[in-house]
Amino acid sequence: MYGKGILKGLGVTLNRFYETYLDDISWWVRGKKRYNTTEGIAHRSSKNTRGIFTVQYPEEQLIQPEEFRFVPFLVHDGDDKKDIRCTSCGICAKVCPPQCIWIVRTNDPNTGKPVPQPAEFYIDMDICMNCGFCAEYCPFDAIKMDHDFAIASYERNVYNLEKLLKPASYYAEIRPLNYNKEEEARKAKEAAKAAKADAAAAAAPAA
Repeated sequence: MYGKGILKGLGVTLNRFYETYLDDISWWVRGKKRYNTTEGIAHRSSKNTRGIFTVQYPEEQLIQPEEFRFVPFLVHDGDDKKDIRCTSCGICAKVCPPQCIWIVRTNDPNTGKPVPQPAEFYIDMDICMNCGFCAEYCPFDAIKMDHDFAIASYERNVYNLEKLLKPASYYAEIRPLNYNKEEEARKAKEAAKAAKADAAAAAAPAA
């Protein structure tokens, strides 16, 4: 009423303007950078920030939480991309709601029998709805959800096996809590399997 709202809005803008410079000076005095650093972005994303809190994308990007998910990727162990966890079982393709995954299984050239390794693996990222069902239902922890969301292009985003493969160390980097939890479960399973084998070996002479 009578321009009070406009004056109030201008007051908020002016307050933000001064607080931005005051906060910048306080960071400068402490020898820290408020912009283009992980610490600075985290501060501007918190409830304690003063002044400007916008992120200057793409020079700056918000820090993604561990459970953030975008497009899937395939995990391989070690430095060799041939050491891939995927067995081409096809469960991920079956549970995928938009049906954007298709797999070609490897066959033994001598016997013609299937080999537990994909010859080709494709995901149409333009169709993917980022639901994470493929990663959730994979029994071998071979497919995970990535944090990389900057995949815009002028062409169709169909990722092949080469583009999908990323090392387990990358997965450990973006999702450390989940990785450690899965590794503990994997080691416990291997220990139980070894104990069972030892018990069977010990019982064999008695039989």
